[in-house]
Amino acid sequence: MPYLFTSESVSEGHPDKVADQISDALIDHFLAFDPQSKVACETLVTTGQVVLAGEVKSKAYLDVQDIARSVIRRIGYTKSEYMFEANSCGIFSAIHEQSSDINQGVDKKKKEEQGAGDQGMMFGYASNETEDYMPLALDLAHKILLELAALRRENKQIKYLRPDAKSQVTLEYDDNNKPVRIDAIVVSTQHDDFDTEAKMQAKIKKDIIEILIPRVKAKYKKYARLFNDQIKYHINPTGKFVIGGPHGDTGLTGRKIIVDTYGGKGAHGGGAFSGKDPSKVDRSAAYATRHIAKNLVAAGVADEVLVQVSYAIGVAQPTSINVNTFGTAKVKLSDGQIAKKVMDLFDMRPYFIETRLKLRNPIYSETAAYGHMGRQPQVIEKTFVSPDGKEVKRKVELFTWEKLDYVPKVKKAFGLK
Repeated sequence: MPYLFTSESVSEGHPDKVADQISDALIDHFLAFDPQSKVACETLVTTGQVVLAGEVKSKAYLDVQDIARSVIRRIGYTKSEYMFEANSCGIFSAIHEQSSDINQGVDKKKKEEQGAGDQGMMFGYASNETEDYMPLALDLAHKILLELAALRRENKQIKYLRPDAKSQVTLEYDDNNKPVRIDAIVVSTQHDDFDTEAKMQAKIKKDIIEILIPRVKAKYKKYARLFNDQIKYHINPTGKFVIGGPHGDTGLTGRKIIVDTYGGKGAHGGGAFSGKDPSKVDRSAAYATRHIAKNLVAAGVADEVLVQVSYAIGVAQPTSINVNTFGTAKVKLSDGQIAKKVMDLFDMRPYFIETRLKLRNPIYSETAAYGHMGRQPQVIEKTFVSPDGKEVKRKVELFTWEKLDYVPKVKKAFGLK
């Protein structure tokens, strides 16, 4: 029987994402100057105020205020009327040294025996629903906001946009579990004040449907077939959205974990990513399981794969690895047998995850908005400057967990051509 499925995304200007981006900028700076840094930092943003808190073990000294302000400025909070502005907001830091009780479980004499930074379970998911092996509804929700942000920065076709925004896409699936059309699109965008609310609502709805949506269809042609004349559009459904960002709603690191991962498809272990160095398996093992799931699907093992891994704090070997193919496996093996082969192919001890995916590099700022998964791997050069003027240039590889580098090994292990 046909059914509907919905995913949402939020923009880089959403208060929770502002917090995520500040936390990950701190991670990047610590790792740039000391790759062995252990960091868990949280950010709170509200009207005119940023609060930084967390635990750090690092040789690096940073100007955390300057880093936070540069992130806020880049996002676009640069006007006093936003009530949260890069140059004038207060920044309070309560970052302190990491607990030695936790550190002794992570650092070991042999680096290969590095323990997990915490207990818990992590999930990775992939399906062949899209070219980047991501759930389609979430992919579309991200793309809508990426184009909205581009329109805001261009400031030509739409000139009233402010940084905060949310999107939501509802898809209709057929009896064969295939998406056939978009049923509904929700876009809520912060905006400058208008003369009248009626004029405002009419203008914003017209611009979203006639400017934004055609840009999405043109740029992502593979999705154009899903758009139709019967789509139900809900554009700024509450009406006025002038007050937004951290002034409209307090933001916290780690509150958008479903936006960060699979939009409600698959599963989530509950741990946030941003603000955590890769010794925290909440982050590194979630990336590693995505890497596994994507390579399994790309190799043809199954059309859809969910991988779960779990850890005990301070222990290197996972306590379990589970694979679920949802009945879509293309090989004559049970999910348990597939999981056994996965264990042989991918070393899931924290040190080996960090090494395999090159996670002790300053690569995290780019993950903190528009999803950690489904992104394009690329090599870029980044520059970091310390408070004493020391400059570090680092060539880094982003989104290594999205590479299909294990497809040949997977095919060989499973006897696939």
